[in-house]
Amino acid sequence: MEESSSMVLKIDLSALKANYRALSGLASGARAAGVVKANGYGLDAATVSAALAEAGAQDFFVALASEAPAVRSAVGGKARIFVLSGHMSGADPGDAIPVLNSPEQYFRDRATRPGRPFAIQLDSGMNRLGFEPDEWAALKAEILSAGPELVMSHLACADEPDHPMNARQLGAFRAMTDGIGVPRSLSATGGILLGAEYHFDLVRPGIGLYGGLPFADALPVVSLSLPVVQTREVQPGESVGYSNSWTASHATRVATVAAGYADGIHRTLSSDGARPRIYLYAGDVACPLIGRVSMDLITADISALSDVPDALDLISAAQPVDAVADAMGTIGYEVLTSLGQRYERIAQ
Repeated sequence: MEESSSMVLKIDLSALKANYRALSGLASGARAAGVVKANGYGLDAATVSAALAEAGAQDFFVALASEAPAVRSAVGGKARIFVLSGHMSGADPGDAIPVLNSPEQYFRDRATRPGRPFAIQLDSGMNRLGFEPDEWAALKAEILSAGPELVMSHLACADEPDHPMNARQLGAFRAMTDGIGVPRSLSATGGILLGAEYHFDLVRPGIGLYGGLPFADALPVVSLSLPVVQTREVQPGESVGYSNSWTASHATRVATVAAGYADGIHRTLSSDGARPRIYLYAGDVACPLIGRVSMDLITADISALSDVPDALDLISAAQPVDAVADAMGTIGYEVLTSLGQRYERIAQ
């Protein structure tokens, strides 16, 4: 049997908006931004930004200056777009607001964009981006006199509520910023869930908007359907896929599905001999992925199905994005941002 259809990544915009409103409601009166970097976590930045703006977002965060124009076209001229990498040499942020991460960036930005909006990031202990405490102390008065839009930092362990790093970073951030008279921001999704003392003036939900942990109450936003292109009956002793890594112990109906590691379905999901690491779903019926994940194809045991479907689901209500991430040995962020460009993205 041969079938034909496309790989479909469905984006539930009503769920996205509901997740934004829920996280905003947890933010103790702080404004809630929308983090739409990495092409809107792989879902299309323009689409998700427009939906978040409809839900009430007025502030957006991207990683690179090159990501800002697509967001701007979706949200209009009044929204604020912050660039987390700051003002890098040769990367003009345009009408976006660079989050300046070092004295070098600060002086570059003020020399080339005098009077234009900017924000500041401080290193509260993550040792990744931001002014070190001594750098901030030396330039604090000058920077504050220039009128930053925002002073922010980022939590390293917010998805672990009991981790002592959270309190250490909160204390360090307060020590550097209490009394500055400028809006402050410390928390992304995990920080919002830590409670009101972490919220300050602006929160920056990201993965929770898209249905991922640590926001356990999130509505699922993404489903991923993969087309069945061929089925066959495999007899006992016959193998399937590269390296003969799966061999049938009994007569098995096998579906070949059009997607692979070129589409973000990692080779780590390949079955370990007879033991599946992940399933494809037809409704609520689980079909084990068997054999190796190859560049463009995977194979599944669909013997449990009475009829051959046109498509099988990798991400669905039966198997959310974080379940797929667990099987890959990674996190939901990586699953979403690894989804390739060959999927037909349908926003509903």
